[in-house]
Amino acid sequence: MGQGEPLILVHGIPTNKLLWRNIMPELAKHYRVIAPDMLNYGESDMPEKADVSINAQTRILLKLMDALGIAQANIVSHDIGGGVGQLMAVNHPERVRRQVLIDSVCFDSWPIPEFEKMLEPGVEASMSVEDFISTMRDFMPSGVHDSAVATESMIERYVGQWNSALGKAAFFRNMRRLNKEYTQAIAAELANIEIDTLVLWGDKDNFQKPKYAPQLADAIPGARLKWIEDAGRWVTDEKPNKTLRHILEFLAD
Repeated sequence: MGQGEPLILVHGIPTNKLLWRNIMPELAKHYRVIAPDMLNYGESDMPEKADVSINAQTRILLKLMDALGIAQANIVSHDIGGGVGQLMAVNHPERVRRQVLIDSVCFDSWPIPEFEKMLEPGVEASMSVEDFISTMRDFMPSGVHDSAVATESMIERYVGQWNSALGKAAFFRNMRRLNKEYTQAIAAELANIEIDTLVLWGDKDNFQKPKYAPQLADAIPGARLKWIEDAGRWVTDEKPNKTLRHILEFLAD
């Protein structure tokens, strides 16, 4: 959507490209905005044996940029998408103009305990699709500070992609690839990033704890830290205007 300088939006788990629906139209007034579904999410393919780690998702995103003829882009990323953003900034800095890391996985902050429980032996096999979807529906409201934001349509927007045997299997494959070793491996290299960086965080995030926000900002030279007040994890659902304002101000500065 839009024209001009490329801006790529990278979602996390368990969301998809619709995470950006509230801010993409306004961003597109200034940039050429691209919001893909990562492999194994949303409307993408869900191949049984594909590597869907953040390392692999980074490689796929770079090839997407190549296919679209994009040499360099601004990268705005959320959750495990933020892990992809960090890997790009560390290993492929020439491809990143500026970056925004929103409630991003970092260091040893992930996987969250709620997901670790689902990876215990026998859990996947013992859960029917119906039980799994019910669990996910109960989980989603924990990602907002204001429970009124977690409407049925919002929950369905993110949970619906998993509501089949294929979707359930894809979700568990994604969870098995949630590995803090990827971000721990580059922790020391964050100090070498020369890309302008904004760390943006919901101050009531129950999953990626707010204590990690200043740690991440301090690790990247010159990074700025901005808080989205009274917001949980899904900041683009809960505080879209504030999120948008911070992104636009940072990119235009």
